Amino acid sequence: MTAIFPRNKTKIVCTIGPASRHPKILERMIRAGMNVARLNMAHGDTAYHEETIRQVRAAAAATGRRIAILADLPGPKMRLGKLPGPGRELRSDEPVTLTADPANADQNAITMDFQGLAEVVKPGTTIFLNDGFLQLQVKSVIGPHIHCRVQVGGVIRSHNGINVPGIIIPGSQFTANDQRLLEFVLQQNVDAVSISFVQNAQDVIQVRELSANLGKQPFLVAKIERANAVKCIDEILEAADAIMVARGDLGVETPIETIAMTQKLLIERANLLGKPVITATQMLESMVHNRRPTRAEATDVANAILDGTDCIMLSEESAIGNYPVDAVKTMAKIAHVTEAHHIEPRVRKDLLGKRRTDKRRVEDVVAIEVFTAVERLQPRLVIAPTDSGATPRRLSRFKLPYWIVAFSISEATCQQLCFTYGVVPIKMPASEQPWRQVTRAWCAEHGITTGRIVMTHGPSRTKPKDSNFVEVFSL
Repeated sequence: MTAIFPRNKTKIVCTIGPASRHPKILERMIRAGMNVARLNMAHGDTAYHEETIRQVRAAAAATGRRIAILADLPGPKMRLGKLPGPGRELRSDEPVTLTADPANADQNAITMDFQGLAEVVKPGTTIFLNDGFLQLQVKSVIGPHIHCRVQVGGVIRSHNGINVPGIIIPGSQFTANDQRLLEFVLQQNVDAVSISFVQNAQDVIQVRELSANLGKQPFLVAKIERANAVKCIDEILEAADAIMVARGDLGVETPIETIAMTQKLLIERANLLGKPVITATQMLESMVHNRRPTRAEATDVANAILDGTDCIMLSEESAIGNYPVDAVKTMAKIAHVTEAHHIEPRVRKDLLGKRRTDKRRVEDVVAIEVFTAVERLQPRLVIAPTDSGATPRRLSRFKLPYWIVAFSISEATCQQLCFTYGVVPIKMPASEQPWRQVTRAWCAEHGITTGRIVMTHGPSRTKPKDSNFVEVFSL
């Protein structure tokens, strides 16, 4: 196949930080397989991120590759305040107080930056610190002061995270700081925005409405990292354009022994609706310091692909690690080998196994017919002209062994399809030519001169009276 098609169909999201924002490093990461550059808006100021955006776009232009930019809003992350010294050790059975009002607290109290926590916890509530490594039990709550006893001790440091599984944080999860950052990233025309600590569909709807008021329509990714979000996953998927399985906080908010099955559930629900899903957190964490991952990490990446994820993500590995390019290469190699095996996610059986009496959308029926044709005819390519990206996403659910080429006149749609497994988005000028003719010309231009083509498309904004159909032809 021509050079326009990479080795792996699974998309790779890379967090950009001090280790990777140099233009030459970015170019090497893109050539190694990066599809999406993630900006963690919890770190750095707007000037820093503006420069990073320029550098990512320059690197994409230098390599001739399409790279989407995902801005990750910090959300209402609960954290400890500033601690004196490098850290503080909490010993098991020791009393300790968390407070949002340090001026009126005991000098040994530990400050926190979240004002509303004292309103939602009660005696017996378990509080986790530092990604769950320390565990407190609430004994009493007096005003803004939460009096606890240490159940599992350890060392805490300034700004360590706080997690309280099972509670619903009152009010919107979209903070004033998030709104300021949203306005900034939309001014920078980023392709996608991820929303942290989503609890329900309203959290996504709010951001969509705020974006619309600013004249923008970003691709919205809901980060699933709270237990209540898992319970509300279907309504969140209806409201969002994609989800991220954010296993860091999710692994504290839900029992750690359930995280693997929760990941499978979330991926399956997203696949069924044709919404892209990113699997994130600690995928190759040892590569922050080592050139090779552990066997368990390599297995984790492969299993996420077998589960049906669209994207796999690097966090610290590419942001502050010693080997950002090697981490991308490793992910790409694992994806390539895993995809070479027969992947049959449960969603494929679910879509094909529905009774004929079930109510199906016309588009889903057409997608199933395309899958059947592809399975029997083994084409060179699947061509899916699209306005919104919906058609190639519906096809992507089947995790086809063949590339889906998505022709679109919309640059925004092409950028958003960087999140979808097995899809190569191609920007095309508006034309009155039949898509078959456009396809033949494009294939010839890219050295694809033999083989069958399976093509599908339906009504569009430019051709609203078109029918949904599947066409097979030979080059």
